Amino acid sequence: MEPDSAVYKTLLESTKAIPWKIDWATMKFAYVGPQIEALLGWAPESWVSVEDWAMRIHAEDREGVVNFCVAQSKAGVDHEADYRAITRDGEHVWIRDVVHVVRKPDGEVEALIGFMFDITERKKNEARLAELQKELEALSYRDGLTNVANRRMFDSALEVEWANAVRNRTPLSLFMIDIDYFKQYNDHYGHVEGDKALQLVANTLRAQMRRPTDICARYGGEEFVMLIPGFTEEQAERFAERLRTSVNDLAIAHAKSSVQEHMTISVGVCTMTPDQGSEGKTLLRIADSALYRAKKHGRNRIQSAS
Repeated sequence: MEPDSAVYKTLLESTKAIPWKIDWATMKFAYVGPQIEALLGWAPESWVSVEDWAMRIHAEDREGVVNFCVAQSKAGVDHEADYRAITRDGEHVWIRDVVHVVRKPDGEVEALIGFMFDITERKKNEARLAELQKELEALSYRDGLTNVANRRMFDSALEVEWANAVRNRTPLSLFMIDIDYFKQYNDHYGHVEGDKALQLVANTLRAQMRRPTDICARYGGEEFVMLIPGFTEEQAERFAERLRTSVNDLAIAHAKSSVQEHMTISVGVCTMTPDQGSEGKTLLRIADSALYRAKKHGRNRIQSAS
């Protein structure tokens, strides 16, 4: 018993997917489902040849999609392609074209049949998810309180910049910064004021940076770290003094400090031109040791590793 073609036609035209068929020899549409007009605005009878299909693909997608589909079809390989289809009113809709290659008994391509699916909402959701992922990644590398880089971002930056310095034989400077007597500040003024002070100091330190490669990160509770490529030892010491002065100039009252009546910082500095096989941890360790000496010798001062 022959299947009822009218039943199949009804089934095809009742689905949201848009069925179509192209005769390979003529490259003309043998059939396009009427649903296409509701989606794209183009009447079924306006889809005459593959040229009509190609010219209704967004210009930025056209060449890649057409070349891919033609190559796959010639090879007799079923395939699918996502692209932006241009609507009759000049807007665009994201389409997924799923294509089946029909072959003759001798193996030659006879026709292409397939379905167009409207995937606009899916693409919007994918774009939004990608945007959210980027936001989450950015947040995961930022300190929630001060909005400078966090320890995780600093560790990654040190690894990258250290490798660059080894490859290019260029110096790299690291500044370990500690707010003097911050525990006493918190105990006296309270944690709300302590958080405000941390934010002010972080903003001030970050404002001293001049290049995209400079990094300022919160390393611990009241400890910050800065990574600057390309400084000589003399430039690094001048920069460290600028950091110290910038925080000093904020004049944040600190009645419990043993060095000043306002908030100050101590800075340990190390500048190195790393050798092959060395590690960034060395730079960090030496800068931390310099910071320890700065605090031991009275605070509110800079201490170079050299």
